[in-house]
Amino acid sequence: MTASSTAKPRTLQLGLVLHGVGAGWGDWRHENAVTDASVNFGFYKAQAQLAEQARFTFLFVADSVHITPRSSPHYLNRFEPLTILSALAGATSHIGLVATVTASYSEPFTVARQFASLDHISGGRAGWNVVTSWLDGSARNYGREEHYAHDVRYRLAGEHLDVVQGLWDSWEDDAMVRDKATGRFFDPAKLHRLDHQGEFFAVEGPLNIARSRQGQPVIFQAGASPDGKAFAAQRADAIFFHADSFEEAQAYYRDVKARVRAEGRNPDEVFLLPGFRPIVGSTEEEAERRYEELAALVPIENAIAALARPFNDHDFSQYPLDEPFPDLGELGRNSQQSTSDRIKQHAREHGLTLREVALWHARPRRTFVGTAEQVADEIQRWFEGGAADGFNFFEALPNTSLKAFVELAVPVLQARGLLRTEYEGETLRSHFQLPVPANRHTVAAAGSAFVREEAVAA
Repeated sequence: MTASSTAKPRTLQLGLVLHGVGAGWGDWRHENAVTDASVNFGFYKAQAQLAEQARFTFLFVADSVHITPRSSPHYLNRFEPLTILSALAGATSHIGLVATVTASYSEPFTVARQFASLDHISGGRAGWNVVTSWLDGSARNYGREEHYAHDVRYRLAGEHLDVVQGLWDSWEDDAMVRDKATGRFFDPAKLHRLDHQGEFFAVEGPLNIARSRQGQPVIFQAGASPDGKAFAAQRADAIFFHADSFEEAQAYYRDVKARVRAEGRNPDEVFLLPGFRPIVGSTEEEAERRYEELAALVPIENAIAALARPFNDHDFSQYPLDEPFPDLGELGRNSQQSTSDRIKQHAREHGLTLREVALWHARPRRTFVGTAEQVADEIQRWFEGGAADGFNFFEALPNTSLKAFVELAVPVLQARGLLRTEYEGETLRSHFQLPVPANRHTVAAAGSAFVREEAVAA
């Protein structure tokens, strides 16, 4: 049997971003918008069930831990990720449940316990998007005067993840005996303390909840800066990224897959998922009309507010709108570095004004706008052309574009054999066809037993 015949067929991996009233500042004003969607469980339940019906791989809840009066409406008033996903676990049966939790301002024991709980509640469908928090106001919400420097954030995140994954292995898979006759609830030899002492954390353990049926939650990360891409290549199972074009996505895909391979990992088991906001119409004219509706939701005032965010909510109102984009120096380097660098580079290369940059940044690209067949063609081009392993779906038009995508584009993708028609299993790892990670203590014990057997045989 040849190597190619034993390779697992690729499946398009789709995530749905649960973004309530929308990613922008004006989305909530659309005629179909549910204005309290970000704190409306019924709204999220309906979206989750629709995505599961379409066989999406996972739901994703983004998060941050700092707001200002200039933050977008969704960010101002929304559910905490693990809380809403725990509720949705009971309203769904197969779709994965991925939450953002910051490593910068969360204790690893608490994070390990929360995700392990979600994993048990959902039957093994949890995933953790590991972030380092880039808004410096986050520090002041957690008793720190200054935000961590960019390089420190990634060192901290690496150690945080080490601790959490170590705690997830506190219990070996067969540790729980639960023998009523003997009164033996567990095997003490299969419960392990962590005893971690590091640069940022000191954690004894063990964790007070066992491993779930998928072993450990799936690890997600969004790495775009050099530090971020290095961290993602070392640790993540799935990586979110941004690309404005097919060529840009191809370049990122090649770069990160090469980094994964250099780390001694299998690139086919690390999934790269760009964000996208498709607009699907029954005709080209309908799709174009919907795009214009979306563009109308981003007047220049909202575009300026959106532009400020990757620059740590910098006040752009101090600059003339129709003069060249201002020289911002190093601003943004210690917040959302990759996005702020990309914006400055685009403005510089194209000689744009502040108004032009803001509208370019805030309004969606036309890449995935068209009929179901046209949008499916573009998705297939990215998927088969080395630009993506799937996509992270942002709803373009509130309470409208997900339904249109599911009803019109999903059947086309399924007919082409790109998107599953049934789930591969019941866990998030099974959807990605990822192996269940072995418990480190079980592996160590098996290795020790093997060494002892070899010594006796000798």
